[in-house]
Amino acid sequence: MELPAYDLKTLFDQLGLDSEGNAIDDFIEAHLLDANTKLIDADFWSPQQAQLLKEWLRADGEEAVMVDELNVRLHRDK
Repeated sequence: MELPAYDLKTLFDQLGLDSEGNAIDDFIEAHLLDANTKLIDADFWSPQQAQLLKEWLRADGEEAVMVDELNVRLHRDK
C-alpha cells in the first residue's frame, strides 16, 4: 500500500489553489505575512480554506507538516 504524498502541491490542491509551475512560489511572494499575523488568520483565505487549515493543524498528522511548511515560508523576512 502506497502512502499519499504530502507536500505543498497537495496542500494547494486541497485548498483549491493553483499548484502548477511557479504558482506556489508566486502565491507565497504575493502573500507574505508579518510576524504578528497567524497563518490561519490571514485575510486572503476564504472561510472554508481557513477552516481546512485549522482542522489539519489540530489533526497533527502529515497534513500539519504541510501547513507548518507553508507557515514558515509565508513568515520569512520580507
